[in-house]
Amino acid sequence: MSMTVGDLVLAAPAILLALLLALVLSHFLPLLLNPKAPRGSFGWPLVGETLRFLTPHASNTLGSFLEDHCSRYGRVFKSHLFCTPTVVSCDQELNHFILQNEERLFQCSYPRPIHGILGKSSMLVVLGEDHKRLRNLALALVTSTKLKPSYLGDIERIALHIVGSWHGKGSNITFCEEARKFAFSVIVKQVLGLSPEEPVTAMILEDFLTFMKGLISFPLRIPGTPYAKAVQARERISSTVKGIIEERRKADCCKRDDFLNVLLSTDELSDEEKVSFVLDSLLGGYETTSLMISMVVYFLGQSAQDLDLVKREHQGIRSTKAKEECLSSEDYKKMEYTQHVINEALRCGNIVKFVHRKALKDVRYKEYLIPSGWKVLPVFSAVHLNPSLHGNAQQFQPCRWEGPSQGTSKKFTPFGGGTRLCPGSELAKVEAAFFLHHLVLNFRWKIDGDDIPMAYPYVEFPRGLPIEIEPICSES
Repeated sequence: MSMTVGDLVLAAPAILLALLLALVLSHFLPLLLNPKAPRGSFGWPLVGETLRFLTPHASNTLGSFLEDHCSRYGRVFKSHLFCTPTVVSCDQELNHFILQNEERLFQCSYPRPIHGILGKSSMLVVLGEDHKRLRNLALALVTSTKLKPSYLGDIERIALHIVGSWHGKGSNITFCEEARKFAFSVIVKQVLGLSPEEPVTAMILEDFLTFMKGLISFPLRIPGTPYAKAVQARERISSTVKGIIEERRKADCCKRDDFLNVLLSTDELSDEEKVSFVLDSLLGGYETTSLMISMVVYFLGQSAQDLDLVKREHQGIRSTKAKEECLSSEDYKKMEYTQHVINEALRCGNIVKFVHRKALKDVRYKEYLIPSGWKVLPVFSAVHLNPSLHGNAQQFQPCRWEGPSQGTSKKFTPFGGGTRLCPGSELAKVEAAFFLHHLVLNFRWKIDGDDIPMAYPYVEFPRGLPIEIEPICSES
């Protein structure tokens, strides 16, 4: 017997009520089925506590959500985030346990929109043997590149070009823009063998900036939205990279000293994986490196004592070299206090606040039960800013890193850990140290205004870190 329009109108309230009850039940049912999960709260149906968790805050603080929940429930608690029941860990030992048990007890589990924009072959989202294969290749490339004279020479030439260009720009620059120019020029040269002056480099950069804006936008794939534009930008970058690959294959006699040449020589990856590998390299080498350099400049701009120590270190290195002699791998090894500064900027700035994982089975750790299928968020910033682990945790104190193995402990995970530790982290530190060398020897600077790094949860300087610069007249 068919229903009339009138019947549907009369039934609508009951249907809506049933849908509402189903929504409420599906939201709170995990609470009832898992009474031994850590203490916490689930917030409102559907949205849970996601909006509060993502509330912007200074990146050298925990933010009100974590401060409130840690004080009420302890350093491990349950919540409902990203539409999923979640265990949030602000505990050093549990974070380490999660990272060390990748693919055994936990698995990478980024929200689906991230997959849509990065691509299904991205190293950030692939799992199991596929991830292991891609990461091993990345580690081999990094190991062979790290202290190669040609790579160090490229970094230094680009750093000198960027810093040298400031002499005609007046006394004010937006530093984050300059750091991004430097980082992008280095990574494009290293990965694709392209110089900043080539037209294809400018084309890739334009599309890459669109891609980056969409990566941190609301995932609404409607024409004209940042997310939709980013998906299209990724397709254009992929097309450009495929074109470069085809040109390389045709010009077989012309071998270049870059990542792409190594990628073309391996049969382990499909062309789609090679393109994704290039995009992953651009993403990691661009955003993370430029933000790290900006953090270093920001914190040194507020600490005259540490800036003086860094400058003395680099003056000492420069005093042993001829006027235009390039920096070497031995010089990099002498930049010890510079490394302390970089580590401290990473600890205070928290470029990567947390990562996404999922429990593959019921996991018991000490007194905690993490139910199978629940999302797990190890929060690195909570460990970095824990005063019981780092004395005067809110203070920028590079000297805390003096001593053996200080930068490789459980309480310091700026690049993640376990089998998903960022393979390019050491390259980023080399680039930051070389850039800083030429910056401190050529310019003084101070922060213009009150710009601070903010976690959205992605980290950025809202005003792009404007600084006032003054050339140092006498060369050291």
